[in-house]
Amino acid sequence: MHLIKNGAVRFINAYNTIDHTLRTIYNFKRNISFSDVIRRSVGQSSLIRKYEDDLIDYSRLRNAIIHGGDDQYIIAEPHEDIVEEIEKIAKLISTPPLALQSLCKNSVYSVDFNSKIKKVITLISTTGYSNLPVYKDSSLLGVANANRIIKLLGQKLSNGVNAEEYLSNTNIEEVVSERDYETYYVVKDAQLTLEKALNLFDENRKLTAIIITKTGNRAEKAIGIITTADVLDMNKILENY
Repeated sequence: MHLIKNGAVRFINAYNTIDHTLRTIYNFKRNISFSDVIRRSVGQSSLIRKYEDDLIDYSRLRNAIIHGGDDQYIIAEPHEDIVEEIEKIAKLISTPPLALQSLCKNSVYSVDFNSKIKKVITLISTTGYSNLPVYKDSSLLGVANANRIIKLLGQKLSNGVNAEEYLSNTNIEEVVSERDYETYYVVKDAQLTLEKALNLFDENRKLTAIIITKTGNRAEKAIGIITTADVLDMNKILENY
């Protein structure tokens, strides 16, 4: 019997971690192959979709470096680059980075439903945040989005409405709508991972913001917010994780 080599052990451990984690998350039966696990996970995970081909190749490699299905009988040694790559994927799958910890570093600015639009626009300008949660009676009413406010203002101006009067006398409540929920914004809990956040933006191209609260309840204050402007940073964090 060949001595177990460090690179091979690391490869097998990472492979088994991926296999076990995906079967647990998606409740796959033990009698389906690793390759089938990967293929069935593609539709539910952008991460698996990204690494699908690599993981299928790793399945073949795993069968090439062990003998007779025995993880303790190593007959080949994988290249260090391959070992590091599968370990990275295993880490992303088994202990994925949370959005709140890795991306949401700043306090969340929010406004009350009766704040005037002029005040909200000023806050957007001074903070640089183009999506502000709007609360009414301690519950999330909606999200004030800069682009949608400008679009509405343009419509008012084209109808002859006085801009100063409109901005100074109109509550932000008239701009946001509870119907926007799940179309332009969603609320998720503090355990939201970066990968799941990316999936949400990928699945809904109209989505502009993900509001994070402790348990994902709209009656809770926002503790984090992710917007489409964060997508590039999320991809970078996952790439370097």
